Amino acid sequence: MKYTYTALFTPTEDGTEYYASVPDLPGCVTTGDDIVDAISQITDAASGWLVVAEDRNLDIPQATPQTNIPHEVGTVLSLICVDTIAYRAQTDTRSVRKNVSLPAWMAALADKRGINCSQVLQDGLTARLSI
Repeated sequence: MKYTYTALFTPTEDGTEYYASVPDLPGCVTTGDDIVDAISQITDAASGWLVVAEDRNLDIPQATPQTNIPHEVGTVLSLICVDTIAYRAQTDTRSVRKNVSLPAWMAALADKRGINCSQVLQDGLTARLSI
């Protein structure tokens, strides 16, 4: 799924870091060394938050319009885009066994030619899922 939320970026008093949060995702907070790092960190944090919510079938909040988000003077508001399918592809690299059925002649020919059926399946699913 793809989501877009507003993130808040508030510089620390000495200006050496940024606090980042997504008000629509309770507890989704982090820090960054600078604004670029803070954007990367909060996007990663929001991705994790949303993946857990999807996995647990929790309600995923709608994005609040920026004009309705309270914030302090000096806080930067920015949209962040999260793609949980892409995030899963990057972070969940566990292998899962799947039992598939092939005609005997096809399995034998694949073995004879040294074709890795698991790799062919992964390549095919990657193309089919457009990831």
